[in-house]
Amino acid sequence: MRPAAARLAAAALIALFALFAALPPAGAGAQSAPATSETVDVPPPLVSSTPLGAAQATGTAAGSAGSTAPATTAATSADPNELRSPPSPSIPPPGFRLTARQVIAIADGVPKIRKVVAEHPGAYPSAYTKGTAQWQVSYFSRDRSEIGQVTLDDLTGAVREAWTGYQVPWTMARGYEGAFGRRVNAWYVWLPLCVLFVAPFVPWRRRPSWLLVDLLVLLSFSVSLAFFNHARIGLSTPLLYPPLLYLLVRMLVVARRRGRPEPLRLLLPVSWLAVALVFLIGFRVGLNVTNSNVIDVGYSGVIGAHKLVEGEPLYGGWPADNAHGDTYGPVNYLAYVPFERIFGWSGHWDDLPAAHAAAVVFDLLTIVALFFLGRRIRGPSLGIVLAYLWAAFPFTLYVSNTNGNDSLVALLVVCALLAAARPAARGAMVALAGLTKFAPLALAPLLAVTPSDAVPKGGAAPRRGPRAFLAYALAFAVVAALALLPVTLEGNWSTFFDHTFAFQRDRGSPFSIWGLWGGLDTVQTAVQLAAVLFALSLLVIWRRRTLAQTAALGAAVLIALQLSLTYWFYLYVVWFLPLVLVALLGRYDDPAARAAPAAGRSAEAGGSGHEQLLDPVGAQR
Repeated sequence: MRPAAARLAAAALIALFALFAALPPAGAGAQSAPATSETVDVPPPLVSSTPLGAAQATGTAAGSAGSTAPATTAATSADPNELRSPPSPSIPPPGFRLTARQVIAIADGVPKIRKVVAEHPGAYPSAYTKGTAQWQVSYFSRDRSEIGQVTLDDLTGAVREAWTGYQVPWTMARGYEGAFGRRVNAWYVWLPLCVLFVAPFVPWRRRPSWLLVDLLVLLSFSVSLAFFNHARIGLSTPLLYPPLLYLLVRMLVVARRRGRPEPLRLLLPVSWLAVALVFLIGFRVGLNVTNSNVIDVGYSGVIGAHKLVEGEPLYGGWPADNAHGDTYGPVNYLAYVPFERIFGWSGHWDDLPAAHAAAVVFDLLTIVALFFLGRRIRGPSLGIVLAYLWAAFPFTLYVSNTNGNDSLVALLVVCALLAAARPAARGAMVALAGLTKFAPLALAPLLAVTPSDAVPKGGAAPRRGPRAFLAYALAFAVVAALALLPVTLEGNWSTFFDHTFAFQRDRGSPFSIWGLWGGLDTVQTAVQLAAVLFALSLLVIWRRRTLAQTAALGAAVLIALQLSLTYWFYLYVVWFLPLVLVALLGRYDDPAARAAPAAGRSAEAGGSGHEQLLDPVGAQR
């Protein structure tokens, strides 16, 4: 590509990254009550009004669509967000100074509430005490759907938050500071990681390559996340699609090419990246232990593991604070069993050390698996680079600090590529990945074909043909049947389907253009159909492909599937990240035959002191 174009693309992306630090504080959807001409008989405030801090925000990371009237009691009295109906509308509840009528009158004065009430004839308010010092006024339409919500401080009578539209049922769309991953969202953590991610590939005295742009596009999801963190969902959601579409097209282009004629050049020695990797791992583990939170995803894993160990039905009958936690495959819950046994579970959504331990282990194992995959493809240097890129990519730290299960998906997908030369092992890994979160099932047709370079040079030829396919399919079926034993033994296949596939199919969200904008059902169905047909077609087309090409096609399948989803979230980036990295870096040619000439040309160009050839002695298999 032309240097000017590459510099322009880099400058544009870096300018957008500055939004991470420049955007105003979160809570753009919240609104204080303005002065109105109405007379509201409210006692004078006892203390001055202060903004509601992030620590006082809702403790749940994921909201659910279709909210109805809130419960009047919560699981425990210690819940700071517990809602209770006051015994009298005109008498302050014990420990409160305002009455229900007074807080409703204040909430009625919020302009956005006035607007939404006017748009819903027959709407009515209900007041609840929230914890020990706040009120919540919820506005309901005639069909009992919650259309507005106001939170007020009892001591001052000040409006802390006011929400309408999708930000009523979706608390995760409100931009609560630190709701996902705590300190990982700070600009002084995120932006240095972005620099570390691309620094080894910055060109020195040569024109930029597409690889640098590809890495910058991966980082460009940060722009959408910055708006999401500040409750700008109308901007964050559309901004997801340019990088997804770019990566889809780029992976298809990469898949058509069998490799690069030159070795990969790095700005820094690989040994430096190895040292940086050690420090990054220490930083990731330390941040998880000292400043992270467990969202509903990690909580689900611990609950499911406990139910398996206690012999309780895995699907159905989940706690009220995570009622839809049984939406994942059984392998997800099985993976949490060792951690639940070691660290236990209190029965409540507390710090959940089992979820922390699981997230850290999944993350570390993915780093190890990427190293061995890179070593298998071309040598230990590529393995170090792949592991370094995973550790430096800010979204992998985002997953780790939310203590979710998405790194487990990435780990199993990488293991499937590691087992590329063994059809049975490959089929088993695809089954495990697909029954963790169901999206990797779309990789089953692609990985049914053994890559042409799956076995190192000089090794036995990879098994291909009908016998290899039969071994793959049989292993897939056996492992899937074993993983589904909890469902089979319980005999609740209907509940399993309703709580997994049907729930994922039917839930809406504002985190995709399909849910945010609406009216695109026909287009979405066409995209979904195209994604499915593309995944199935890879069983019969592009059959002569390398491991890097297989990774590129696998990334394209997962990205195409994600483009069709109604519910999308930033944790999903790590599903295809390893495949994208392998496709981009694993396609460079083995430089063993041209190491000396290449080094000579590099010296003549003046780059000998600044660039490093990756694995100049070839693969060590």
